Parts: sequence; C-alpha cells; structure tokens
Amino acid sequence: MAGRIEDYALIGDGRTAALVGRDGSIDWLCMPRFDAAALFASLLGTEEHGFWKLAPLAEDAEHSWRYRGGSLVLETTHKTREGEVRVTDFMPVGDGSHVIRLVEGVRGRMAMRMDLAVRFDYGSAVPWVSRSELGDLRAISGPHKVVLRTNAPLRGSTHQTTVSEFTVYKGDAIRFVLSYGASHEDDPPPIEPRRWLDDTNRFWRDWSSRCTLETPWNDVFRRSLLTLKALIYRPTGGIVAAPTTSLPEDLGGVRNWDYRFCWLRDSTFTLLALMDSGYIDEARAWRDWLTRAVAGNPEQAHILYGIAGERLLPEIELDWLPGYEGSRPVRVGNAAISQFQLDVYGELFDALFQARARGMAEDDEGRRVGRALIEHLEEAWRQPDEGIWEVRGGRRHFVHSKVMAWVAFDRALRSVDLMQNDAARPPDATLAHWRALRDEIHEEVCERGFDPELNSFVQSYGSKALDASLLLIAHMGFLPQDDPRVVGTVAAVEKHLMREGFILRYETEGTDADGLPGNEGAFLPCSFWYADNLIGLGRCDEARALIERLIGICNDLGLVSEEYDVRAKRQVGNFPQAFTHVALVNTILNYSRAIGPAKERGGGADHSESRAGESIAAQ
Repeated sequence: MAGRIEDYALIGDGRTAALVGRDGSIDWLCMPRFDAAALFASLLGTEEHGFWKLAPLAEDAEHSWRYRGGSLVLETTHKTREGEVRVTDFMPVGDGSHVIRLVEGVRGRMAMRMDLAVRFDYGSAVPWVSRSELGDLRAISGPHKVVLRTNAPLRGSTHQTTVSEFTVYKGDAIRFVLSYGASHEDDPPPIEPRRWLDDTNRFWRDWSSRCTLETPWNDVFRRSLLTLKALIYRPTGGIVAAPTTSLPEDLGGVRNWDYRFCWLRDSTFTLLALMDSGYIDEARAWRDWLTRAVAGNPEQAHILYGIAGERLLPEIELDWLPGYEGSRPVRVGNAAISQFQLDVYGELFDALFQARARGMAEDDEGRRVGRALIEHLEEAWRQPDEGIWEVRGGRRHFVHSKVMAWVAFDRALRSVDLMQNDAARPPDATLAHWRALRDEIHEEVCERGFDPELNSFVQSYGSKALDASLLLIAHMGFLPQDDPRVVGTVAAVEKHLMREGFILRYETEGTDADGLPGNEGAFLPCSFWYADNLIGLGRCDEARALIERLIGICNDLGLVSEEYDVRAKRQVGNFPQAFTHVALVNTILNYSRAIGPAKERGGGADHSESRAGESIAAQ
C-alpha cells in the first residue's frame, strides 16, 4: 500500500522524476520523460503495479531522511542497535535514463533487502527478465527496457520480482544502478555511481547558491526553488505542474487529474518567482516555451500543453489501477486541454510584460504572436468560459476570467512607452481601441461582477457564490488594494471560504459548483493569495501567522502538494505541486519586501493612460 502523500521525497534529473517513500520504496517513476508511461506505479495501486524497495530487514529500525544541503540528493539513515547504514538516492542530471541507489555501512552491521518489480505501461505489462553475460539484470517489454547493475547478489522470486538480501558492514558500499533504454538498442552503457553522485550534488548546489536573498524562512524558500527547478523539463524550459497523475483532491473520490503538463495559468506567477529570486535563465526559457507553445492560430490556443508544446493530450482512464487509496478513475492525459479559458490570455500577456519590465530582451517572434492573440481577444472576451478552475459543469461569465481579459489589454497598452523600435509601435487608432476595450471590460466587471449585498465580487455574473480567484483582483492592478470593494471581497472570502485557517477555491459541499461530485481540500495557492492581500492591507502579523501555518503542512523535506484536507489533516492532490511552491516563493518575497503584489505586479490601478513596460503584443 502506498504511503501518505506527504511521506514521499522527490528526486529528479531535469527530464523526469521519482517519488521515494519513507519506507525506502520508489512507488512512482516515469522514464525517460515526466509524461512517459510509469514503470513503477504502485503509488496508484499495489505492489503488483511496480515498485523498487530498499530497506532494512529489521522491523524495529529507526529511519530519518534529509536532502543534502542545497541539493536534490536524498539521504536516508537506518539505525538499529546492531548498526547504521545510509542510503543515497539520486538521478544524474542528464538524459532521464538512470536512478542510482547507494548503500553505505556507517556503524556495525545491518541486514538489508531489495525488492524490484518493474511493470511497464503504468503497471499493466510484466516484462521478460533475463541476465546478460556480465550478470546485469535486463527487463524488456515492447519498446521499453531497463537494466539493473549491482554488486549485490540477485535472485528471482515467485512473485515475478527480483530480490537481493545482503548484510552491510561498516565501510561497505553496495550500489544499484537502474538504467532505461529502448528495447531495440544496445543496453545503456554502465556509469560510475560515485562520480555521478559528486557531479549531481555539485550541479544542484551550484544552482541553489545563485539565490542570495534572505527571508524569514530561508530553508523552505530555497527548497521550493529547488523543487521548481526539478520540475523544469530542461530541453524545452517547460515546467510541469506536478510529476504525478491522479493523486486525489478528495480521498476516495473522482477528482483525480494528470498534472504532468504545463499550464498557461501558472505563467506570471512562475516567471516572477524565478526572476525575482535571481534565476533569469530559467525564466527566459519559460518565456520562450510560452511563446512557442501558443504560436499558431489564436483561436486554437490551449490552456495547457505538453512539456515540449504538444497539443494532443487525450484523456483516458486506466481501469486496471485501483487508484490512490481507492480514488478512481486513474487518468492520463487531460481533457481540460480542449476548454476555453479567457484568463490564460491575461496570464500570457502579463508574463511577457513582467519579463520585459524586469529587463528581459524583447522578442520579435513574440510580438507577432501577441498581435494575433490580442486581435482574437477583441471579440473573444465577451464569451463565457470554463474559468481558471477548469469546471466541467458548463461555461459561465467568470469574473476572474473577465479581469484577466482586462489584464491582457492593460499590459498591451503599458508596453508602448518602453518600446525601443518605433516602427513596431501600433497605430494610435489601435491603441485607442485597446484602451476603449479595457475600459469597457472594467466597467462591466464592476457593474455585473460585484454584489452590493455581499459587499464582494462574486464567482460569475449573477451568482452569489464566492471564489478565491477574486483574491487576485488587486494583484493584477484591476483595483487598488484598499478599494472598499477589494477589502469587502477579502472579508467575504475569509468568512465563506476559510476552513480551519485555510482557503477553499470555492464551495463544493452541497453545491454543483463545478459539475463534479464530492468535495476537495483547501487549495493551498489560494491561501497564499489571501496572505498576499493581508500584506497589501498592512495586516502583516496575520500574514506571517498564515505563512507559518502553510509552511507547517509541508513535509519535513519542505515538499507540499496542491491541496490540504483540513479534516484528515493530510496533503491531497498531485505532489509536489509547482503552483503551490511558486505561491510560497512569491508570498515569502512579498512579505520580505513588505509590499503586496498589487504594487509589485499590478503597478497601481490608474486605468486612464498607458504605462511603461512591454507585453507580447507590442514587443
């Protein structure tokens, strides 16, 4: 049985990642990419769906784990009265092809056991296992192959697994290297674990040392940045929302989604977190990925893409997997790709504007793509959509979506004063048209999206429902942070959507808010957005208490998922979640600078004239 979501660690190599449990079992691994089929999938099923466990035989062994400082190299220490061993787990930064596990004797002696069950295609395919002339273990199924190289004894078991039992004495070093390759090619060449350990540790330490910012929560701040780096697909710069699929938002429920893709809604939040922490190269790679991904017919723009910009991500259900703690169905692919979401246009334009405003060079290709998108938005903004939360209950005129349409035109206008190429400047008539549309959207949202009885903006036109995305209104500069309508909205969200100190996205219990049955946990980024509003309103003591509450639900390695079940006191949703770690980084930055995002990102709320900056539309 899989462990609790928070009882896992992440290791990765910039192309894929694995989840390692406290019990020493790797229960989730896709090779050679984040979105490839898993060869260890017991996280979503049972041991028969693939796992790789390395642990003491003694049931009374004590366990502790940590990451090496500033690194993604995981060290787990096992202790008994007779001895102590250290297991080091890591993936060499490179081609997504190797997982290395080193067992070292620290004191006395300890009996250990390794169990390996490779099950390709998400646990559905038992491979053909053989031994090479050199004694390497080879497992093949269809196009897939893995090779295990070790200096420990191996034997087969009756459960179609490979077992190794051995005793480690002080000074001993036992190595296990699992390498992935195509079945029609030669076996992957052997690698030297020790050299790769040093190189891998140095890579992560060098990267993390580039952040020199000081905050009240340095450890979790830097760990979140490292986690974000681990979720970047190095060849393209795309950032996966999470390395997992179908970890439930509601334990035992149906809210189980594949998050191994890149969402445009994360654009500006991610770019700000990277740039403001000093990681310009990663921010530039993310910006370039955004521009490539949305290039094409603007009517065909999607809300999410594959890690290389893929547009075909059909959603299917894997009926042979029982799901995490019985949470079914298990899904791969994501049908939300076909949804229409207005907010992604605002996110895209804001991301490019923020990049240029922070000194990133303009991009000619981005200018052409942006011009096509803004022209499409001139009419598209009037349509209902599925909204930021990708509801499956029909399109509505979501207030947040309309605000983000306003953001798109606002950032396009704000670009003009910083343009270095006068020849690329849009005609005055075009600027006047954008300004008129921006003002029209603003007037409509204030008239149809605000409920005087609630003294709050609402989820959609004509609704009485609250939505945590409304906490972003001041962030975007749509209204000042101290506008009475914003203050009222913050109070209403606290009153209606807060559960035991955490913020829900919207109310699901007893409603048909999103077309799905069941409930969900508190959505953690929304809780950080609430903290941002507290900072902007000068309520910094309350903000600090909330930040510490949120940090307190990270696991002891500093990792956190998408949501938190306040009743079960457990993390839920895909893990670790980039959006949550990005929100954590940005909120800590906002607190450390003692300013709210309304000033940092929105730049105030004067809508009467264009402002300095540059967006994708007018670069």
